[in-house]
Amino acid sequence: MQRPGINPDNAEMSDFLCDFCRQEWTTAIPMVEGHRGSLICGSCLTIAYTEVFLLNLDAAPTGATCTLCLQEIDAPSWKSPEHECFVCKRCINHAASVLAKDPDFKWKKPSAVK
Repeated sequence: MQRPGINPDNAEMSDFLCDFCRQEWTTAIPMVEGHRGSLICGSCLTIAYTEVFLLNLDAAPTGATCTLCLQEIDAPSWKSPEHECFVCKRCINHAASVLAKDPDFKWKKPSAVK
């Protein structure tokens, strides 16, 4: 998401925030972009992947829309604990695959619940 009130002609990296925790995007924070500028940071992606893929949790109410792909959710999803936004299982998996291949970060898909 974009920080409210930004100047689109003079946007900086810190003007873009994770939709799920509102953390600013920096060169040290891995982010994956969805449709229309939606973003999920590596920290939120780790939690989402763990809860949906390893714990088999599902947080989407009927009719909820995925923040990243903008599609109605018809499979397990993760809900931000701080904001009213969701990410579907397909987008979690896709974002995790993209981020795990990014050579600038050492992000890995979670493989076990601690």
